Amino acid sequence: MSNTQLPQPINYIADEWSECRNIPDAWNLDPNTGQPVHRAVTTGPDDLERALHHAERSYGFERWDDAASEERAEVIERAADVVEARIEDIARTDALTSGVPIAKARMVAAFLPHRIRSAATELRAIPRRTALDAGGRDVRLYKVPWGPAAILTPWNGPSFIPAAKTVSALAAGCPVILKPSEHAPSSAQIIVECFVKAGLPDGALQLVHGAGGVGAAITGDPRVKIVSFTGGPNAGRAIARAAAEDFKVLQLELGGNNPALVLDDADIDVAADGILDGMTKLNGQWCEGPGKVLAHKSLVEPLLDALLDRISRIDVGHSLDENTQLGPISNAPHFATLQSRIAGLRARGATIHQPAQLPALDGFFLSPTVASGVDASVATAELFGPLVSLHAVESDEDALRVANANPSGLDAYVFGGDLERAVEVGSRVLSGEVRVNGAKIADLGDGSAQSFWGASGIGGHAPGESVRVFCGDRVVGVDSPDLPL
Repeated sequence: MSNTQLPQPINYIADEWSECRNIPDAWNLDPNTGQPVHRAVTTGPDDLERALHHAERSYGFERWDDAASEERAEVIERAADVVEARIEDIARTDALTSGVPIAKARMVAAFLPHRIRSAATELRAIPRRTALDAGGRDVRLYKVPWGPAAILTPWNGPSFIPAAKTVSALAAGCPVILKPSEHAPSSAQIIVECFVKAGLPDGALQLVHGAGGVGAAITGDPRVKIVSFTGGPNAGRAIARAAAEDFKVLQLELGGNNPALVLDDADIDVAADGILDGMTKLNGQWCEGPGKVLAHKSLVEPLLDALLDRISRIDVGHSLDENTQLGPISNAPHFATLQSRIAGLRARGATIHQPAQLPALDGFFLSPTVASGVDASVATAELFGPLVSLHAVESDEDALRVANANPSGLDAYVFGGDLERAVEVGSRVLSGEVRVNGAKIADLGDGSAQSFWGASGIGGHAPGESVRVFCGDRVVGVDSPDLPL
């Protein structure tokens, strides 16, 4: 395994790289070993003010004319080329900040250039002006950027989420202030370096580092017109409250405890494979992963046995080891949260099953965990790790009742032998996306949309709509005194 040091994070403000403030006696840690990888940093009020002032000054409608749009598309394509040349660097950094095994991190990083280029394609496909049917009058619909955008990203998708959100906002013409998670600043910094190297227009993108206080200062500022945030529900609520003051446009992806319904005709192997895949993909650290498994009472024991057998054979290890199947939890605070969730389930009567062998390392390692024998009504918190609770239900109706009693609103799973029946049951789960007999990260199909319902957030991620999120409509036309009111 190679050197596990990472460069000290720095800000990019007003088109210049500048030093952050070091937080005394605080370090970002390698999740594999608990050893420091770089000092923890933040951004002071003066630098935040410079960033906000520069974003406001950089916003203007002339940046959305046809020539400027094509210029942005070309810059985005150059950025994709730069990212492509740094795939290994990005993957290694992701593995050292999220704990995701390098082989999986490399697969995610390899997709980045395609995601970035898709924004350029979408930008070229969006007409800046559209003539409307107005009875012979000249009425035009203009697509214009909302204005300065605050983008706050989490530690579980340390390169992909900053890249995807940022490139969509840049394509729209919104000046971006990006604040990545304080637990995973380095991957986002590489993404910004790639965009800067590609030749962004002045003021198009700024990077500030820090924790929740920095994010609150940006999102609460009236100069910011749109906020895109992926993270926890408490931070999402705080952002929504702050945004209500000046009615900012919001896109909030807040996750939830996603139910997995295992019907009485489910194939045990298919269900066990799908659930295990979902609870270990990205180390279980993805907002769409399964959390609460609701299995027909006749299948609970065989499903538990199948899951534990598979878990016992998983290779848990250092995230830079090519053979590792499951790496460590990303950071100490979340590791403590997961331990607390497990202790809470145990205190409520759950039996905790953790059969995987852990490596002889001092990092944040956790066996994939199944908590069984506890009432489903107390298993409502988002788990966000290689952990599920398993509950017996009497019927499809019982499973739907339990699933919808505390709906996550984001994702759900159904496992069943009769696909028509499984899809029909899935259509009745209160969730934006339902997967049947599988647990892939990618959207279910072209034209499908990941919608955030209820407590899981506001908005969604519809394919072909990522740039449009950062645009508003303006209608300009010739009025007529002859029209009725």
